Amino acid sequence: MEKKMEKLEKTEDIFNRIAGLIEQARKRVATTINEEMVLLYWNIGKAVREEIIKSKRAEYGEKIVNSVSSQLVIKYDKSFSARNLWFMIQFYEAFPNLSAVQREFQGLSWTHIRTLLPIKDKLKRQFYATLCLKEQWSTRILQDRINTMLYERTALSKLPEKTIENQLKELKEKDKMTPELVFRDPYVLDFKRQRAD
Repeated sequence: MEKKMEKLEKTEDIFNRIAGLIEQARKRVATTINEEMVLLYWNIGKAVREEIIKSKRAEYGEKIVNSVSSQLVIKYDKSFSARNLWFMIQFYEAFPNLSAVQREFQGLSWTHIRTLLPIKDKLKRQFYATLCLKEQWSTRILQDRINTMLYERTALSKLPEKTIENQLKELKEKDKMTPELVFRDPYVLDFKRQRAD
């Protein structure tokens, strides 16, 4: 009976080790695929944007996007719809420097990036991108956090720009969470408490 239990334990240990290896490999593959997709979409946005700039006519740009999109959808799939091509162009316009894209959005999927694109404030966008990555938010949770103005409700948002940059950098690089990232602005808390009464 003891030998049988030992065999089961060894088998379970080996299974757990192998399962861990499989999960790690899957995560690396998913990360690589995400990085390649983001790079692809940035390059598509760049190529289409440069073609539109050459034409110097906005209506021609719309025709280019629609025409190229139709062909891409037929050959590949609907992820190259005109709407998505415009997102890719917007992505390139917002981040014309590829190294900045890789630095700011490393580890995030295209759907996360699309959700972050409308945020024009750089620090606010970095806040959401960093927390999204650290907390492993889905796009739905990310959108909810943006809609509920999480950034504005943190004590961090009231600090000087350089301090915010440093704290986000520490969170991203050293996984160091500061009180300003955790604690909410007391005014917002008091306001919520008053509304509940």
